Amino acid sequence: MLSRIEQSRTFHFPPIRDGLPNMILQLRTALLLLIVANLGAPLASVATAADETSRRRPNVLFVAVDDLACSVGCYGDLIAKTPNIDRLAATGTCFRRAYNQLPLCNPTRASVMTGLRPDTIQVYDLDRHFRDQVPDVLTLPQAFQKRGYFAARVGKIYHYNVPASIGTDGFDDPPSWNRTVNPKGRDVADEPMIFNAEPHRAISGALSWLAADGSDEEQTDGMVATEAIKIMREKRDEPFFLGVGFFRPHTPYVAPKRYFEMYPLESLRLPYAPPHDRDDIPVAAFAQNCPVPNYGLDEMTLLKATQAYYACVSFVDAQVGRLLDALDDLDLADDTIVVLWSDHGYHLGEHDGVWQKRTLFEQAARSPLIIRAPGQTACGDCHKIVEFVDLYPTLTDLATIKSPPGLAGHSLRPLLENPDAEWDEVAITQVLRPADNRLNEPVMGCSIRTSRYRFTEWAEGKHGTELYDHQADPNEFDNLALEADDNAHAVMDRLRPLLRSKASGKIPTTPFNPERL
Repeated sequence: MLSRIEQSRTFHFPPIRDGLPNMILQLRTALLLLIVANLGAPLASVATAADETSRRRPNVLFVAVDDLACSVGCYGDLIAKTPNIDRLAATGTCFRRAYNQLPLCNPTRASVMTGLRPDTIQVYDLDRHFRDQVPDVLTLPQAFQKRGYFAARVGKIYHYNVPASIGTDGFDDPPSWNRTVNPKGRDVADEPMIFNAEPHRAISGALSWLAADGSDEEQTDGMVATEAIKIMREKRDEPFFLGVGFFRPHTPYVAPKRYFEMYPLESLRLPYAPPHDRDDIPVAAFAQNCPVPNYGLDEMTLLKATQAYYACVSFVDAQVGRLLDALDDLDLADDTIVVLWSDHGYHLGEHDGVWQKRTLFEQAARSPLIIRAPGQTACGDCHKIVEFVDLYPTLTDLATIKSPPGLAGHSLRPLLENPDAEWDEVAITQVLRPADNRLNEPVMGCSIRTSRYRFTEWAEGKHGTELYDHQADPNEFDNLALEADDNAHAVMDRLRPLLRSKASGKIPTTPFNPERL
């Protein structure tokens, strides 16, 4: 039986007249068979090559949101109004238990973009560049460039100091991009109008906010979306890797007024904490920039900060919606891998007044991660434990691009195909504390998250240990390591070597800036 392609290319001779010698008939038959046999292999090869050429390589829309906690509707937050991120989650995979490697902007972004853990790239603060330690590393967008992709960045993908560096390249990595765009909106000019609840701190590190005048498009993040859409339109006929980095909800919390109005103060509450919640928590567990509960601020000020944070979440959600609409309008949605991630989680007053990041509690270690891939049929929530170092091998796998050796993570493709697939992984998160009036030496904290437990050591246990059973205690109120029973000891003994195999817990010998940890 000839294939359909071979049938279409078979030669047809006129009917053989009666009376021709059998020798001629045999010769003609042999000639016909020879032609078909010789055509078969080349035709199959050409058909395969044609299929590969016509099959469009998937674009990547790589959306980073700065300081976004799981304060999003699709993650179960009953306050957040995030219809656009929610619709992305509904058409892709929402990883409900995804964990970053270090809850601070520069280290976590460097880890994501290199696919390597902090102990490998030796980045723990806001000042060190990963190429100081691994100068020849092939970053994620570079891997795509090698396969002929156009790689561009709009806004914050690698670290910026917000808002001082808006409009510049910040702490970027030039080899990663063919083009960079650095919008600078009215939020920078409006900085003198920003309310700072902690005047002794810079607005980028304090609880500070502004319900701004003007439209979305006048804000830096609105301009980020506009410029990203321009690039999508320009490059719609060639494969692209487009990093789109939104600055909010990083402090200062700045968004147009209408987003503040979506969250009336009377509808907000501060997080619950049981009495004496901090009594069983090691001192090192609390970040050096937030050692005092709630910064010593009054409840109304904290509620206004909460309102401002959620306003920024909804503002960024609207910009994400513009990107998704543009993919549809440009007929790119079916050819584009969309990734939405946050560099780390964020505290809004948990544990009796912890704010912002830099902790190893669930609120800072866990971050939003949503992936939508072309042709994906298994959509919805995935509850497996995954890490942000998994992003690099996942995207190269989906785009059939060879990953460099030595990546720390694993491709999430099996979970995109089946969110309930077998998956036996853990997540490692760490953070470095400087010596201060609470700690007599620098302290490295390392935490391992399994499907049931979180186990954390500070300076390999010298400055404290924590164990939380998420099956019984999802808010991490009861530190089982403090008065450990036999079961708690058994769990910690099992998890300790696995934790230390991926994060040593030792103070780095490479430089770090204590004021920028």
